[in-house]
Amino acid sequence: MVFDHGGNVIANAYEKHEQIYPEPGWVEHDPMEIWENTKSVINTALEQEGLDAEQLDAIGVTNQRETTIVWDAETGKPVHNALVWQDRRTTDRVEEIQEMGKVEDIREKTGLECDAYFSATKTEWILDNADPIKLQRSRPQDVRERAEQGELLMGTIDTWVIYNLTGNHITDVSNASRTMLYNIRELEWDDELLDLFNVPKSMVPEVRPSSDDETYGSTDADGFLGAEVPVAGALGDQQAALFGQTCFDAGDAKNTYGTGSFMLMNTGNEAVPSEHGLLTTIGFQRSGEPVQYALEGSIFITGAAIEWLEDMTLIEDAAESESLARSVDSTDGVYVVPAFAGLGAPHWDQRARGTIVGMTRGTRREHVVRATLESIAYQTKDVAEAMVEDADIDLASLRVDGGAVKNNFLCQIQSNIIGTEIVRPVVDETTALGSAYAAGLAVGYWDTVDELRNNWQIDRSFEVDEDANIEVNYDRWKDAVERAEDWAQDGGE
Repeated sequence: MVFDHGGNVIANAYEKHEQIYPEPGWVEHDPMEIWENTKSVINTALEQEGLDAEQLDAIGVTNQRETTIVWDAETGKPVHNALVWQDRRTTDRVEEIQEMGKVEDIREKTGLECDAYFSATKTEWILDNADPIKLQRSRPQDVRERAEQGELLMGTIDTWVIYNLTGNHITDVSNASRTMLYNIRELEWDDELLDLFNVPKSMVPEVRPSSDDETYGSTDADGFLGAEVPVAGALGDQQAALFGQTCFDAGDAKNTYGTGSFMLMNTGNEAVPSEHGLLTTIGFQRSGEPVQYALEGSIFITGAAIEWLEDMTLIEDAAESESLARSVDSTDGVYVVPAFAGLGAPHWDQRARGTIVGMTRGTRREHVVRATLESIAYQTKDVAEAMVEDADIDLASLRVDGGAVKNNFLCQIQSNIIGTEIVRPVVDETTALGSAYAAGLAVGYWDTVDELRNNWQIDRSFEVDEDANIEVNYDRWKDAVERAEDWAQDGGE
């Protein structure tokens, strides 16, 4: 996406990549496909609007966090497919770590729950299980041995893209904070955690501010872009949305409805510990300024539940979900718990699985579709209640973004269920906007965050319908969650 000084979208291009499911509960991506698609969408967006790469002041990168790649430092080739954030193959290893009594130590250092969601056990799994033949060496060595010799690098998707754009092995503080290997208070890779998860320190990238005046490097004038453009900003997708929604002050909150949903509240320079199942994470950092922290509620499956409705041929496309949901007055007692990859905040149940309860012979697809949309709003209420308890403030309004907020029915029931105003901005692709803001601030395209605040405009707000009967339904939702919990008994299956 290309943005101008007013934060308006000038050009954009979009391309899907393959979701690979080798076994139940396992999710992979092809890193080379991601890089090829990255080049493709950059060139397509520029060509469609007749833009030249020389016109770009800076590039910012944003990414689905936690997804992990290990690659050969010499050839730049991955040693295995990326393990996606949704992947649950390391559940047994996580439970082993939990039984060792390491949970509190991990939470204190990283702000995270000990979960297969994060990058630490994913990196460890690749080192222990990648096929050395794929390294294309004449004398294949053990993958872990090569990692310990400094010949392999690891990173999340931002690191992979920055590496391919600039040749430099760099991540930002927000993505580092999602690896379960980074101490968010000391702001450094933690030697004890690296040892615990058997990750050689030589593998991890250099950590920089999210908006970096020194930049991460530049694209190659002789490369695919044909110009030297500084890469100056990077943010994990949810922190990028926080930045794009101009949540620069303590107490500002946003919820992004993407594949999953992620509600973040800026807590300022203080890393607020959670007592209600939320994550304490790094929000962002600008060059020369202190780190801004955030509380986060991570919901694994929301927009992906709508995709599941398509996969099951209950709807033809995402837009149809709104009309079908409106065509019935209620779910007729049906509740969907879309725990396809376990349950995130505040439950943190790796063995929960997708569940539909309350069906009768009178249940129609309209009821299931409506129940799926309502499940998105209920999961957000679970997180919002925990956030209010931890931060000790009332939520006056919630800024929302992401693909699913185009659905007015969802926004309205979200307002009813959460009991607060929902505010949707004109530019709802705030994840991309946030990374553009970070890069632009670094190179002086914007001078102050006040300029960014002035760019933010409301498209529509949704007020609470006081006649909506929410409490009884929410209690039944919690009953449904109980039935989904602890379902998978053997690894990820």
